[in-house]
Amino acid sequence: MTSGKKANKICEILRIETGSSRSYKAHKHSLDNTERPTIDYVNSEIVWKKRAESLFHTNHVDLRGKCQQVAMRGRQILTYFLDGSRRTYKVDDQAYYDGVRTPIYPIVAGQIGVGCCVRINKEVGVLKDTFQPEIVVCVPEVANADRNPGFVESVTQSLNESESLMRLGIKVGKILIYKISKDKDKKVDYLDRGIACIQDRMIENEKALVEQLVREEKLGQDNYLIKDGSLEYKPTSKDKKDKKAYQTFKNNYSWVLGVSKNFNPESCVDNNGKPNPGFIADLPLYHRTPVACYKNEYLGDIEFAVWYIRIRAQDKTRTPFDGILKVEKILASADEVIDSELADLLSAHLINERMPTCYGSDFRWANHLYPIYLTETFVKSRYLSTESFLSLF
Repeated sequence: MTSGKKANKICEILRIETGSSRSYKAHKHSLDNTERPTIDYVNSEIVWKKRAESLFHTNHVDLRGKCQQVAMRGRQILTYFLDGSRRTYKVDDQAYYDGVRTPIYPIVAGQIGVGCCVRINKEVGVLKDTFQPEIVVCVPEVANADRNPGFVESVTQSLNESESLMRLGIKVGKILIYKISKDKDKKVDYLDRGIACIQDRMIENEKALVEQLVREEKLGQDNYLIKDGSLEYKPTSKDKKDKKAYQTFKNNYSWVLGVSKNFNPESCVDNNGKPNPGFIADLPLYHRTPVACYKNEYLGDIEFAVWYIRIRAQDKTRTPFDGILKVEKILASADEVIDSELADLLSAHLINERMPTCYGSDFRWANHLYPIYLTETFVKSRYLSTESFLSLF
């Protein structure tokens, strides 16, 4: 690597430090679309196996009475609310000579925010020392053509020693690397690969925050954590090689529920194991589906308990799937099931979190739990504006 030219902008420093032959000064822009509730149509890896609760239900479970009991009792067991989000941007196109030609690859950057809120005495606030903002830059693997083991640390240091970043008090947290190998059967989209790397980094930060809460003994049967989105975390290769570490990974989520606003309705199956999205769409207000067990082969041998609950009346929403939440819980062992009474209790608590709501403030209002909405709002309020962020590059 050479550093004969002094530079202040991140893209120019990257060009010098990585040996890029040219920066094409690409149009810098956000890669994120407006957030709306969506249906995930692709979920072919999931294998539905069996029921995952102590009672065998064949129809929707009415929770109206349980919701009233929980509300009258006034006791809360949903204490912590975690949200991770990222904003991604294309910031440059840079060329790298591969020994034969000089192809061009995109440079992708991102802002990652992972935060946790806590409810104490019925008031929700930010949990101290848990907000983890990070700026990352994703480059193609050819940028480290020599496979220098200290590449990431060296380039990160060069960026953070630049006059412009030091003056603003801003640091780049990590350089990420996306693969450029081509799949003969698929069209390669390097922007998607860069975004995927940033998404994976955000998930690792979420997992680290859960581990922190577990170490500090903050979670338990009276203090559940609600994570915004799916719990389909892929264990690391280190987790899989160390059986004790792998089991610890599973156990960390004993008191964690994943609550998703977006889901694949085809993943709901009837008693014969056939897809039955209508079973979700027809969920009456304040009811849940039976709890089912599924396994995603991509994630190893981890099994999940999953069920759906309706928190908004269907005639008040835009589509039949608005107002429905997908709830996930990691099962610590292959023979574990959820006590049906616990599934009812957790569902009732989740339903009661629907109010107050954010009418008009978010396109996904019908699928929002208010504490999660507050957590999302806090995390996103800490981002640099798009204009300020792109000016760094």
